[in-house]
Amino acid sequence: MSKPMPPVEQIAALPVRWDKTGKLRILMVTSRDRGRWVMPKGWQMDGKKPWRAAEIEALEEAGAIGFISDTPIGHYHYNKRMDDGTNTHCRVTLYPMVVEKLKRRWKEREQRKRHWFSPKKAAKLVEEPELSELLRDVADNRKTITIIEDMRKSA
Repeated sequence: MSKPMPPVEQIAALPVRWDKTGKLRILMVTSRDRGRWVMPKGWQMDGKKPWRAAEIEALEEAGAIGFISDTPIGHYHYNKRMDDGTNTHCRVTLYPMVVEKLKRRWKEREQRKRHWFSPKKAAKLVEEPELSELLRDVADNRKTITIIEDMRKSA
């Protein structure tokens, strides 16, 4: 019997901002295939630190510009449907990013929608249970908030 393949590593940004009332908001994008709400994510990039690759994905997929942390806030797993129809099991490392501004024109604007959600609403919209839990916890998790607050202060 063959051993199961280890998951393929991916990276993702968790783009956040505070609205005018001081509430934390999460920026999500739709997937290109089925239009599901997802985090901007992708494959590791040669020669780039993982958080820098996540920052590039946030720019390309959501047009988000800001400050990304080199400290991940967690991981989640999902099955990615590949172009050939097969599924690949992926483990995604999630890096928080404080969004300073959104570009009006960005690389994947024709293929995706973007929208700000409360952490609770974002958690309900995603299909991945582990990501849903991370999003639900983001506003309550002291470690995560500390990472994000430190980024905002240094911005």
